[in-house]
Amino acid sequence: MRHAIGLTILATLSSAVVAVAIGAGNDGDLAPASLPEVVFPPENPFSEDKRVLGKILFWDEQLSSDNTVSCGTCHQPASAGTDPVPARDPGADNTFGTDDDEFTSFGVIGADAANNYRPVAPFGLEPQTTPRSTNPAITAMYYTELFWEGRAPSEFRDPQTGEVVIPVGGALESQAAAPIVSDVEMAHADRDWDQVTTKLESAVPLALATEIPPDMTAAIDAHPRYPDLFEAAFGDTNISAARIAMAIATYERTLVPDQAPWDRFMAGDQNAMTPAQQRGWFTFSNSRCVFCHVAPWFASDSYENIGLRPLAEDLGRSEVTGDPADRGKFKVSTLRNVGLKSTFMHTGQFTTLEEVIALYQGPGAPGNDNRNLGLPLQIPPQLHPGDLVAFLAEALTDPRVANEQFPFDRPTLFTERPDDAPQNLGGATAGAAGFVPRVIAIEPPNVGNADFKIGVDQALAATTAFVAISQSPPVDGVVPPDTLEGPITTRGQSPGEGYATFHWPIPADPSLDNQVFYLQWRIDDPEADGGIALSDAIQLTLFCGERCPSDCPADLDADGDADADDFFFYLDAFATGDLNICDIDNDTDCDAEDFFAYLDLFAAGC
Repeated sequence: MRHAIGLTILATLSSAVVAVAIGAGNDGDLAPASLPEVVFPPENPFSEDKRVLGKILFWDEQLSSDNTVSCGTCHQPASAGTDPVPARDPGADNTFGTDDDEFTSFGVIGADAANNYRPVAPFGLEPQTTPRSTNPAITAMYYTELFWEGRAPSEFRDPQTGEVVIPVGGALESQAAAPIVSDVEMAHADRDWDQVTTKLESAVPLALATEIPPDMTAAIDAHPRYPDLFEAAFGDTNISAARIAMAIATYERTLVPDQAPWDRFMAGDQNAMTPAQQRGWFTFSNSRCVFCHVAPWFASDSYENIGLRPLAEDLGRSEVTGDPADRGKFKVSTLRNVGLKSTFMHTGQFTTLEEVIALYQGPGAPGNDNRNLGLPLQIPPQLHPGDLVAFLAEALTDPRVANEQFPFDRPTLFTERPDDAPQNLGGATAGAAGFVPRVIAIEPPNVGNADFKIGVDQALAATTAFVAISQSPPVDGVVPPDTLEGPITTRGQSPGEGYATFHWPIPADPSLDNQVFYLQWRIDDPEADGGIALSDAIQLTLFCGERCPSDCPADLDADGDADADDFFFYLDAFATGDLNICDIDNDTDCDAEDFFAYLDLFAAGC
């Protein structure tokens, strides 16, 4: 009787869920074949130029303050559009190693408004982590709101002006804009959109990437600068927060994973799913799973409390609505491609689907009095849980997603190429209280990186530091300086808490490609041998990637030649008054003198 009453209550609740579910209006069919056509907001219609611009932005690590994080860093197709590298987060108590720890995503090392490293508790000067795990970017276009608690609304407002850009259907745009200025995910403190757009105006698109897919390569060949890419997508060269968000959202709306075995099976291919997967589909479709994970999206627009953790740790949806009934509720995530994920739930606390199924069958976490009334959910003994796992893990996976094939293809990021990163050569020596200065060198040493910096921590505080720079390798762990940059005063209070930042802009000079430099912090410390504590030496091999700046001033598209494409490229810039290109004499104007100056450069060739 109790089971029957619970099922009746859940059915009543779920009727509302289905009514507002993703794609409601499928004539009552809980399992229509394949995913429906994606709706683009009329204020942000599809265009191929906008899609490819969004794809370039999505995968460009230069969109972050320190050039180490792109949108795609935490949303990789081969991991179902989530993060394959779980980062341990300290949870609500802000203390590592306790029961409420979560497994989420890495962000950036803390930095102040001047982009100097700054410790953030409890991470210190290690990369921060997001408070919740990454939700899939793939299929996100079908949701009314986004993020686990739905804080990215359907109404999209221009982040710079506050004006409504998309009244309804702009959740993707709302979500896309948030991480770029988050001082946990992608930004230094107080980063504003003017700083973001100014950086893009001079950045070489995908300068840090390799193995760039053909559609992105063709777009950059045709429009080698971000202002040109924005002009192709939006009609003029203006780069703005709203346009960045709209381009990324356009790209994400094309990521439709509708070629899974289940899709082919529902289209009539009876051999598309294995017998075990078919039994699993039968188990799934005859269970209460379907009330929240509605086919073909295998998701819904609802928020549910499944009793995952005590309410005191995370109030979830009620943080947005203020409604106590929403305590501990989180967005129902899609099950499509779920077999590709490395962790599950907003806490990332499970690593197998078997653990997930056990949660639904169990009593739920203590300290959570708001759990869905339909739980626990028992699988009848005649239905095997292993078949359900086979269905979820295999039959819902689109092979293009798993293999990162178009439209789910992507470039290789700088952070995935350890050989291009600064190399630690050792050589550190101890200072006060036995603390050894630790060098922080994680940023890409690419040619043209005006933001490159290295840091140091665990040093003596309030003392003088220098950075030795040389093109000669260390001798007995010590970099013999060609130059000694400083003095730089370390910040902090106590021995071992000193930290500092050294900014070393790398010129956009192609002759620097493959040049090797060695850098090392030298900390004045009376307790160190010789009065100087050393950090490890680092080796920087400067690189251009696939988009090296040209050493030929007339070669505007950086293809190694001054040809008709460059000439007409300059004419377009001159006609539109694009100072970044047409102002040859740097007098903040485009006039006849600039035009004839470019003609001279063009005549000289490369």
